[in-house]
Amino acid sequence: MSCLEKGETDERMMVRLLAFALHAHEYLEFGQGMTDDDEADLWRKDLTGAIELWIDVGIPDEKLIRKACGRADQVVVYCYGGRVADMWFAQNKAQFERLKNLSIINLPVASTQALAKLAQRTMNLQCTIQDGQVWLSDGKESVQVERAVLKAA
Repeated sequence: MSCLEKGETDERMMVRLLAFALHAHEYLEFGQGMTDDDEADLWRKDLTGAIELWIDVGIPDEKLIRKACGRADQVVVYCYGGRVADMWFAQNKAQFERLKNLSIINLPVASTQALAKLAQRTMNLQCTIQDGQVWLSDGKESVQVERAVLKAA
């Protein structure tokens, strides 16, 4: 069953692909985070099964983030959604500050919506990361993705 059959939007799927590109590693893999609270959207485990990196996209519940921070060496959340993401961060900022291994990166609505327009049934995407700038391209269209660090680990 594909992610889209489970109800994942093009926007969310493309943000997960972006996160995968930004954290590329031979052990990085997609998890079932959307349907299983015990799994990340993306994660990297070491050879013993310990979770080195836990990545969630969207606006996860603060309790789930706290739980992830207890299970993983590093947790990264890529939030998006404009004002909704801003309000989510503002409401939870005090709790997030206590989590020393948590990073939160906000992606602007314009960027995530432009990424969603790149989504196709079959895709061939190129990702360029240079001097802190990120571009995703399908060969015809190119999207520059701005990232705002709301909290650094």
